[in-house]
Amino acid sequence: MRYYIVDDDINIVKILSNIIEEKNMGDIVGHSHDGEKALKEILIYNPDIVLVDLLMPKLDGNTLVKEVKSVRPKINFIMISQVSDKELISDSYYSGIEFFISKPLNNIEVEKVVNKIAEKIRMERILNNIRKVVKDEKIGEDGSIDIIRRMKYILSTLGMLGAKGTNDIITIGEYIIQNRKTYSESCIDNICNQLGENPRTVKQRIRRSIKEGLINVANAGIEDYYADTFQQYLNTLFDFENVKAEMDRIRGNKMAGGKVNMNKFFEGLLFLSENSL
Repeated sequence: MRYYIVDDDINIVKILSNIIEEKNMGDIVGHSHDGEKALKEILIYNPDIVLVDLLMPKLDGNTLVKEVKSVRPKINFIMISQVSDKELISDSYYSGIEFFISKPLNNIEVEKVVNKIAEKIRMERILNNIRKVVKDEKIGEDGSIDIIRRMKYILSTLGMLGAKGTNDIITIGEYIIQNRKTYSESCIDNICNQLGENPRTVKQRIRRSIKEGLINVANAGIEDYYADTFQQYLNTLFDFENVKAEMDRIRGNKMAGGKVNMNKFFEGLLFLSENSL
C-alpha cells in the first residue's frame, strides 16, 4: 500500500508515519500540513490510502476528500480528528471517507483500521473480475453510483468495512443495482459460479460480516437505546428479536446470541440505499 498523510500537527504526522513504517504496512509517498498543498500532491502521487485531518488551514478535510474523489474515486480516505459532533462526522462519511478515527490517537486502533482498509483494497482488486460478469457495467443516469455510495456508507456506520464478506456484499449489491435484479441466494450462486468461487464459502464470509454488524448494533443499543445506529437499523437490516438476543449475550444473560438473516439484511440494505438516508 502507498500512503499520504495530511495533518497540520507535525507530531500526528510523525506518529502515523512511525506506525505505518514499524508495522511494515507499506510506503509513505508524501505528507503535508495544509489541504491545498495536499490536494495537488495527492493527485500527482495517487496513493492507495490517505490519512487526513478534518480541521485544517486553507482547505478542510471534507472538502479535500470531495475534490480528490471527483478526480480519483479509487483513493481511500481515513479521517482523523478530535471532533465529536455527529453531523460533522456524518458529513465526512458523505464526502467519501472509509473510516473515522478520533483523537487522541490509539496506536492499536490506527493499525487495525489501516489494515482493514488495506485488506478491502486488496479484495476489491481481486473482485474486479466480477466486472467481466456484469454486462453494460457503465453506470448511466439512473443514480446507481449514488445508491452504491449510500450502501458503502451504511456498511461503514455498521463498522463492517474491510471484512472480506463485506466486499462480497458490495459486489453483489452492485450487480443487483446495475442489472435491476432482486436479491435472492440464487443470485449469489450465479455470480460465484461464473467467477469460479465456491458459493458456500462466499455465503459463510457474508454471514460472518453481517454477524459483526449485528454485534455492533447490539452494542450501540446497550450504550444508548436511542442511538441513531441502533434505531435506524434495528428492524430494517436485522430484527428486534435477534438484536435483543445479541444484547442479552453481550450482557452475559444468554449463551447464544442473535442469528443472521441474509435475506432480510440484503433486502433492507438495498431499500435503504435506494432511498434517502
